[in-house]
Amino acid sequence: MAVQINPSILSADFARLADEAKAVDGADWLHVDVMDNHFVPNLTLGVPIVESLARATDTPLDCHLMIEDADRWAPQYVEAGASSVTFHVEAAAAPVRLAREIRAKGARASMALKPATPIEPYEDLLPELDMLLIMTVEPGFGGQAFLDIMLPKIRRTRELISKHGLELWLQVDGGVSASTIEQCADAGADVFVAGSAVYGAKDPSDAVRALRTQAEKAVARASWACDH
Repeated sequence: MAVQINPSILSADFARLADEAKAVDGADWLHVDVMDNHFVPNLTLGVPIVESLARATDTPLDCHLMIEDADRWAPQYVEAGASSVTFHVEAAAAPVRLAREIRAKGARASMALKPATPIEPYEDLLPELDMLLIMTVEPGFGGQAFLDIMLPKIRRTRELISKHGLELWLQVDGGVSASTIEQCADAGADVFVAGSAVYGAKDPSDAVRALRTQAEKAVARASWACDH
């Protein structure tokens, strides 16, 4: 299983986003947190910034929409240049239709679950997705402490993915760092969003490489990866 490291620009310097995107050489994706101050109590950036960022970097953009009315807005982020768009199932009226629309526009479709949202009711939706995001903090702010009570949920999600034989990426976001990434990988995650652990480091590119090495070693010895 290929490990992917997605630095979150929520922890970057917003006045220097183009430079900050280039500072994470070796990253698989650039994770872009979009918040509307309604679905979550914070306000970040929107479609125009994503358009500008897409022009400024060759690293594909992984847009995580923490916004209300995802059905209306998610397709616009594909048009703005995002290669992967994640909507929250709690904010989507028609998640299957939305996932299909995102895919039809040429991006990978991803669905996110807040910590209190169980995975089991959405088992039948998994084939419609390219990635599933398990939040390991409450969405809305960077720099929060990792919620280790999410590890069983990650394991259950990986079991469902394996049960259906899906090539579905399993992403974790929130408090991912050198001290938590191996637990996430062991539980079943293969895509890791890291904000302050990357942009708070002296050399963000070195931090990306170090996190990747840790995650790869953990995945290599994880029972779920061996079974796969």
